[in-house]
Amino acid sequence: MSLEKRVEATAKNIEGKVQEAFGEITGNPRQKAEGQAKQAEAQIEHTVENLKDEVKRVFD
Repeated sequence: MSLEKRVEATAKNIEGKVQEAFGEITGNPRQKAEGQAKQAEAQIEHTVENLKDEVKRVFD
């Protein structure tokens, strides 16, 4: 629904991927886990936006 929310979620996903990779390269499990958590949050945000779109489409 909101392009702004989708862009924010995509940016968070990319940030999480970079952080996870950095944690993997440096051997820092905390960085890796935080990156994975950001990616999971981004996926949830995308799912919420998809659900909003579906609801809107059904009721329009």
